[in-house]
Amino acid sequence: MRNITNNSKIIFHIDMNAFFASVAQIKKPYLKGKPFAIGREYGTRGVLSTASYEARKYGIHSAMSIVEARRLLPSLIIVELSHKEIQYYHEIFVNVLGEYSKLVEVASVDEAYIDVTEKSNVMHPIDIAKEIQNRLLNDYSLPCSIGIAPTLFLAKMASDMKKPLGITILRKREIQDVLYPLSIKEVYGIGKKTYPSLIKNGIETIKDFMDPLNSKLIIELIGENQYKSSYNCLIGKSTAIVDPNRYDKNKSISTESTFDASLRFQTDIIFVAKDMLKKVYKRMVLDNYITKTITLVLRDVNFITKNRSKSMEYTKDFNELYYALLELINDNYNDEEIRLVGVGLSNLILETELPQDYNLFNYLTFEEKSSNIDDLLNHFKDKYGNEIISKGMKKKN
Repeated sequence: MRNITNNSKIIFHIDMNAFFASVAQIKKPYLKGKPFAIGREYGTRGVLSTASYEARKYGIHSAMSIVEARRLLPSLIIVELSHKEIQYYHEIFVNVLGEYSKLVEVASVDEAYIDVTEKSNVMHPIDIAKEIQNRLLNDYSLPCSIGIAPTLFLAKMASDMKKPLGITILRKREIQDVLYPLSIKEVYGIGKKTYPSLIKNGIETIKDFMDPLNSKLIIELIGENQYKSSYNCLIGKSTAIVDPNRYDKNKSISTESTFDASLRFQTDIIFVAKDMLKKVYKRMVLDNYITKTITLVLRDVNFITKNRSKSMEYTKDFNELYYALLELINDNYNDEEIRLVGVGLSNLILETELPQDYNLFNYLTFEEKSSNIDDLLNHFKDKYGNEIISKGMKKKN
């Protein structure tokens, strides 16, 4: 049966289509076919967490302010969803996937990866995908798109290509034909505050990004770490391991706080997140661990949670972790009111477990790391003032 990707892993990325809108229609059937969005039902402040496909035809989208959405469509229906309702249908979604494989990795409330390599020995991957898609839609009124590929990154890219209710296969040998013509802003992991600078400098498509002649320019724009990571992912050299326990407590250190009054400014997020990073960093160093992944969690007043991670070479460099945290904030905070912030370090191993010839500073030179950090800090200083943010950890007197 396994004739799609030869002997490669067969990974699905399941992306629920307008998940919050789908749940809203289940709870309020009168919404079907109407333009509506999820947000504060009786408020004028705040932003939308998502919009129905009917509303998107008017230019309404997630992270748009309610005021702007009302301007585009005065008759827009805005409804609220409780965290309990969202969680209930999230668990249905994950439980269905669990019937096809033990290897299910939840990426967020509305997306997950599943390794169906073993199942594909007795059932064609396309048939598996169709069955999952049909079950979620027909039994639970939850539409989804599915990407099929040999790595997690490529599966994620594939699932974004056909929405709603799409099934897309992306083989490594098809990368140039399928991905290269796409806009650089379609690359998963290149943030919406990063790709405009690439486009401005002539890196408009994935083909432009992959051209070796452009590598020096791209590194100057986004840093060598980001460049190498995205480049390797785009040639199919990224993880094919679906890890249900990727964020287990025994592999990570994290902390989070819920605030009585919502945080309204990016500077507030930065101050809070940096303090949290200091706490988890101290715990990591005290236990002689090093880390490969930093995670930022943001939950807004509508209980919509963003859980975003950034991976790098193993490090115990606070400034490098801080730089990655700033990138996550810069790319994922959209001026919404935040009630919960969390920071975590994962993929931890003991420093003694590294190969003897491994250099914790061999991925980027100290000067390159310091330059990347300073560039981003200067961006925030230009925006908020010289005293707003600093590098490193201050020593207590």
